[in-house]
Amino acid sequence: MRMLDIIAQKRLGGKHSDEEIAFVVKAASDPKAGVPDYQLTSWLMAVCCRGMDETETAALTRAMALSGQRLDLKALPAPKVDKHSTGGVGDGISLVLAPLMAAAGLVVPMMSGRGLGHTGGTLDKLEAMKGFRVRMGLPEITAQLGRIGVCMFGQTQDLAPADRTLYSLRDASSTVESIPLVVASILSKKFAEDLDALVLDVKIGSGAIFKNPREAQALSRALVKTARKLGLKSVAVLTAMDQPLGRYVGNSLEVIQAVEILKGDFTSADYAECLFTLGGWMMHLGGKAKSPKEGAAKLEAVIRSGAALEAFRKMVAAHGADPRVADDLELLPKAAMTREIPAPKAGFIAWLDARKVGEAAVILGAGRANKDSELDYGAGFFLEKKVGSQVAKGDCVARVYGSDRSRMDEATAYFLTALKVEGRRPRPMPVIRQVVR
Repeated sequence: MRMLDIIAQKRLGGKHSDEEIAFVVKAASDPKAGVPDYQLTSWLMAVCCRGMDETETAALTRAMALSGQRLDLKALPAPKVDKHSTGGVGDGISLVLAPLMAAAGLVVPMMSGRGLGHTGGTLDKLEAMKGFRVRMGLPEITAQLGRIGVCMFGQTQDLAPADRTLYSLRDASSTVESIPLVVASILSKKFAEDLDALVLDVKIGSGAIFKNPREAQALSRALVKTARKLGLKSVAVLTAMDQPLGRYVGNSLEVIQAVEILKGDFTSADYAECLFTLGGWMMHLGGKAKSPKEGAAKLEAVIRSGAALEAFRKMVAAHGADPRVADDLELLPKAAMTREIPAPKAGFIAWLDARKVGEAAVILGAGRANKDSELDYGAGFFLEKKVGSQVAKGDCVARVYGSDRSRMDEATAYFLTALKVEGRRPRPMPVIRQVVR
């Protein structure tokens, strides 16, 4: 079998066998296979242009998951569930869902990533809590799941190693948005977690990878179908990402948002709706509720009982950080300076572009312009107003947090390009757009 023949086959629109896909994945995960990066990149481009059917996508996903080790959680009696988001701005819901699900009696092995570009990364938010370790080996992850039912960690060298190679090549070859490749990348890592059920949060809007609703729907269908072919119960929830989720954007700031929710403060209505919708489905697929609605109600009760906050404390302590952060937010990193962004005129907030707000946060140092960028954990925005809010000229729309005056000037100016104030109140748009089952 030759890589050149496999590339040509896909370039001409052919279908790969399981053996051919296994050959490609072996080439991506084993340097000794002798297949150069330029041939793997050529194959990725052929897939991007010609696509893959459901059988090929499932075979690619399975082969990528099996390119390394898998977690083995069969000894844990509780259902194993996880949530994956395609990424957005202000989307720190994983910080709430992981301990909340553990408090509700589920086991949550949550492999997460770092931020790049305008989207924030769960690992960066966790590391805003000093000492929080996300680099863990499989035995340690398994042991922690057995003790407290939750572990939040980064991709290890052992889990789906083929994905690391293929993802870096996709990033460098403009093939990131190929749906079969996105599906295989997401699900190979989740399949390696030994899950029983997976809830997928597929973002739509200016701050999402897939801004077009049709593309987001196609991705959702492909994810759910492929997950089922792998024996994994799954549902995809399409959620709005035209404006940032919640009121906080930034690493330390989004930890604050998470703690507020865990204490029962649901005033950020869009954040709470997204949380309870995703969590309700996790409860339902995990067998803890007869319906997503019942699951959401149970989760609210868990939060109000204080059990979710206690699970958060245990999780933070298990990862090496100070659990007192749940009760004393002053322990989190702080920005050196803060300022207000005033409304440029009177009216209603008609638009608050999530992508631009995320890019403004990168300017402040809250996100990465490239993989080597250093983070300012205290930097970011607090959104005093959201879409639909009425403002007078000069009212505070947002607060900026930063440590560099020139960056704050630049970020403030850029934030204002994300903002539109108009004379009419905009029509409310739903947070939950669709559920794909």
